Amino acid sequence: MAGLPEITMAGTLTSDPELSHTDKNVPYVRFTVACNDRRHDPNTGQWVDLDAAFLRCTAWRNLAEHIAASLTKGVRVLVTGILRQRTFDDADGRTVTVTDVDVTEVGASLKWATVRVTKATTVGRVA
Repeated sequence: MAGLPEITMAGTLTSDPELSHTDKNVPYVRFTVACNDRRHDPNTGQWVDLDAAFLRCTAWRNLAEHIAASLTKGVRVLVTGILRQRTFDDADGRTVTVTDVDVTEVGASLKWATVRVTKATTVGRVA
């Protein structure tokens, strides 16, 4: 199937999600997920953090509001979305390429936590 790649990642929120609204009052949230590689060092018996990837994520509408109301810095999450790469010239005239994730689904990871799910009752909005 053609199109941009869909990814699923597990990682940790590096800060609280930032909820904003467009000029037309459409809610969106931005957050960064840190995904790192860990290995067990048999010599020390300790887990060692290796390379990390920091992926900037954006979610829209009801999903954005639910993320902002539910998740905070340090929470481990599972994120699914479309990987997008864009190029632009910064204020100094340098060409910059960034990779972002347009989020389609988010869930709290239950690997090291428990959650209590409350069904949202948002009326009048299309998800």
